[in-house]
Amino acid sequence: MYEEVAYLAYHLHWPHAQLMTLDHLERRRWVSEVAKINERINDEAERRERDPWE
Repeated sequence: MYEEVAYLAYHLHWPHAQLMTLDHLERRRWVSEVAKINERINDEAERRERDPWE
């Protein structure tokens, strides 16, 4: 739970109290969505590094 809360607080800037009102499944869903966004951003950055003219 601490890892989930820290991850969401870091990426979404939501306060601890607000994150603690979410049930575990809802927190996991938010973690999953943020992770997808991060993966997409990282993939795009890697593509630009390989081929900056793309």
